Amino acid sequence: MSELPTIIGHPRRWFILSILTLSLVMVVASVSSMNLALPAIQRGLDATASQIVWINASYALMLAAILLPAGALGDRFGRRGALLVGLGIMLTGAVLGATSDSAAQIIAWRCLMGVGAGLVMPATLSILTMVFPANERSRAIAIWAGFAGAGGAIGILAAGVLLEYFWWGSIFFVNIPIAIALFVLTVLFVPSSRDSLRHPMDPLGGVLSAGALAALVFALVQGPEYGWTDPRILGSAVTSVLLGRAWVAAERRSEHPMLDPSLFRIPRFGLGSLGIASAFAVMFGMFFGFAQFMQFVLGYSALDTAIRTLPFAATMIAFSQFGPRLASRIGVRSVIAGGLAVTAVGLLWMSTVTVASGYLHVVGGLSLAAAGMALSFPAATEAIVTSLPQDKAGVASAVNDTTREVGAAVGIALLGSLMSSGYRRSVGDAFDALPAAAAEAARDSVGAALHVAQQAPESVRSSLVITARAGFSEGFSLAMTVGAALLATIAVVVFRWFPKD
Repeated sequence: MSELPTIIGHPRRWFILSILTLSLVMVVASVSSMNLALPAIQRGLDATASQIVWINASYALMLAAILLPAGALGDRFGRRGALLVGLGIMLTGAVLGATSDSAAQIIAWRCLMGVGAGLVMPATLSILTMVFPANERSRAIAIWAGFAGAGGAIGILAAGVLLEYFWWGSIFFVNIPIAIALFVLTVLFVPSSRDSLRHPMDPLGGVLSAGALAALVFALVQGPEYGWTDPRILGSAVTSVLLGRAWVAAERRSEHPMLDPSLFRIPRFGLGSLGIASAFAVMFGMFFGFAQFMQFVLGYSALDTAIRTLPFAATMIAFSQFGPRLASRIGVRSVIAGGLAVTAVGLLWMSTVTVASGYLHVVGGLSLAAAGMALSFPAATEAIVTSLPQDKAGVASAVNDTTREVGAAVGIALLGSLMSSGYRRSVGDAFDALPAAAAEAARDSVGAALHVAQQAPESVRSSLVITARAGFSEGFSLAMTVGAALLATIAVVVFRWFPKD
């Protein structure tokens, strides 16, 4: 197909947007849905604790590592082609993952799906910016960003329904008909676009950026598991820093860099990236704790927990439409900073939950946090993608997506560690009367503590359960308080230094 008209927009642009947003939801949902499937996979394949960690982390690791090079490839060779290749790779990984008979195979196919997702994600946003004219782009980006945020909740809901009625492989299998339908619709309706200047590729920059991000995500994901002072974590962190410095040096010398590091000095670009990274960090850290709080403390099943995330998704989609209107009235700066501040208030609300709290207490803070994110995501995304020329839409989209994925890894690692440390501090020596191995397991996590309590004498069982649940509530409150403080700080930074419209 011919290159796109960017003044009046593509005649089927709203239908194309639905194809792009569904592709995006499939990518994001594949991250969150696996959290609910891990216990079933562990039972079905007798997976070790280390394998379980990597089943969950491998997808995010490959996705974060390949986003920047994939965005550049789409700019150079065609964004629709990148989207089609990515969908094909995800389809292949889903087929192989659903038929796996070992944990090692699942890890391999999750890596493959991560590569496909890395091609799909930046292509969706860069195609969107090309098919919509400037006067409609803000609204389209708001819809895209709303579904990007809601995708996490949609993935949890889908996983809860599937695991209630089918086997663990259904988490993979559900992607097969979706990917096939999206592939056909993309071929039929999505137009092509690419960098009109046809700049040469930057393979060195791509390899260095992928290596730096892979090392960073590995350290963040494995830090809570191995310990932050473990040589593997320290070595990975140092490797990330060294590769990052090498990438900056290489990009500065390159005549046509994949991503010029100096772009982050552009306030709209740099602060927009900071806003999205911090908001996604808090969102995925919040989901990580929310799922456990609902099941371990309030006693809901996986399906019940999934259903109770619906207010988050509904609020994200509904409120994302208000962001562009507010931005036109009060400015992008105020919308990003205000959205982050509202999210911080929602987290503070959730930090007050206790063992005695009911679902209505939790959902109030959850919905308020979703409303704040729905306002800030579209404005920050538009600030990033409009900071660069349209020929670099793929790279701008990849930066936007990379900040999301790295932010998600940071959030799970940081807030997850805070929940764990708060839990351990709260339970103290309450489990010392148990056998040494059981006491150590109970101090390690609330899930293990509840399992140990069920095997304890009836005279102490109730007190152990109450202690474990109260301990996790303390850890969850600590994580939400720190998350709120982080977002409030970033909101002040954005409001202070983001340029007025």
